[in-house]
Amino acid sequence: MADIRRETAPISVSQASALAKNTLKGLGTLCVIGEVSGFRGTARGGHCYFEVKDAESALSAIIWKGVYQSLGFTLEDGQQLVMYGDFDVYKASGKLSFVIRYAELAGEGMLRQQVAQLERRLAAEGLMDDARKLHVPEFCERIVVCTSFSGKVLHDVEVTLARRNPLVVVDRVECSVQGKEAPPTIIDALRTAEAMRPDAILLVRGGGSFEELMCFNDEGVARAIAACTVPIVTGIGHEPDTTIADKVADKRASTPTAAAEQVAPSIKEIRGKLDDRRMRLASAMGAQLSARAAALEALASRPCLTSPYALLEERAAELAQTEQRLADAPLRLVERLSFGTDKLAIRLDHAGAQMTAPFSARLARLEANLHALSPLAVLGRGYAIVHAGGHVITSYTQAHAGDALTVQLADGAIEATVTATQEGRLDDER
Repeated sequence: MADIRRETAPISVSQASALAKNTLKGLGTLCVIGEVSGFRGTARGGHCYFEVKDAESALSAIIWKGVYQSLGFTLEDGQQLVMYGDFDVYKASGKLSFVIRYAELAGEGMLRQQVAQLERRLAAEGLMDDARKLHVPEFCERIVVCTSFSGKVLHDVEVTLARRNPLVVVDRVECSVQGKEAPPTIIDALRTAEAMRPDAILLVRGGGSFEELMCFNDEGVARAIAACTVPIVTGIGHEPDTTIADKVADKRASTPTAAAEQVAPSIKEIRGKLDDRRMRLASAMGAQLSARAAALEALASRPCLTSPYALLEERAAELAQTEQRLADAPLRLVERLSFGTDKLAIRLDHAGAQMTAPFSARLARLEANLHALSPLAVLGRGYAIVHAGGHVITSYTQAHAGDALTVQLADGAIEATVTATQEGRLDDER
């Protein structure tokens, strides 16, 4: 101990932490595989603090916020991680931590991560939307089963279909349902089945591990299912197993047997439905016939059918009454109009007299003035008008001896002949 003290100079705790930190940095980036433990979600600020462990040891681990958001999956206890990072020592406490710069799921976890990413991408394209999916007929007369011929799945499906409904015609198209070579065979089988134009296609296989079902998480298979013009029903694995193919398919069943049951209702069920519909049809027909019979009986009991002549006589009497009313109507109308017209005539005479009274008086005065100026009035006082040849003579020079004259008096005319003419007035000679 004395030798150690003489050879080692004392340093502070801070210096010791700094020395450890610098030494660990010299190790550079490490790749560590371990299991997530004690994960409680993100801390304040978005960073993650947890442990990674194996069968013998455990390490404190840190993932900063930005790194965690870029992983593409959520951390959970029990996950196997492949982590890339470096060691660091927290100066304040001297705590050793493994700072993860990048991480990915190992084994099945990595596969699940890849499947989840593909599922999100296909869902964003709309391949899993219900609006895109085809309707599977309630009763299929012809079905094509796409599966491996080596297993018992095909036998189970055929037995189920034969038991439930032996009238269903079943065709088969073989394909691989496991391994890397399986997806192309599944795609070819779906195309062959589609060309056969059945009512539905069953894509089925028995249970298996997540890795064994990976061919049904293939992008090409998913797109082939979405592009198929014939409804596809999947029955892949067992109840908990759900693949991308199940989510893209037009209908998903939990098992191959359940898929067969969905496309082939049992004969017993069909007979029950037919009996029920026959009874409902008979009841509805009976009700219709009863209603029609009642309506026919009501029509037959109408007077127009039971006593047509009495109805004709009644209609004739009504027509005669209508004719008489039509004949009387103009007379009553004329009487009403005449009564009103007489009253209007009286009112019109009275109004006319009132309106013309001022004008009648003026007209009388004008008539008197006109009469005073009239030549006839002058003739009445002893004057005469002399015409010769259709013209009034106003001078003796207009007449000559032998001319025929007409002398107009107040009460008549005198035909005369000119014997002589002379200048001057007659009263001048007197």
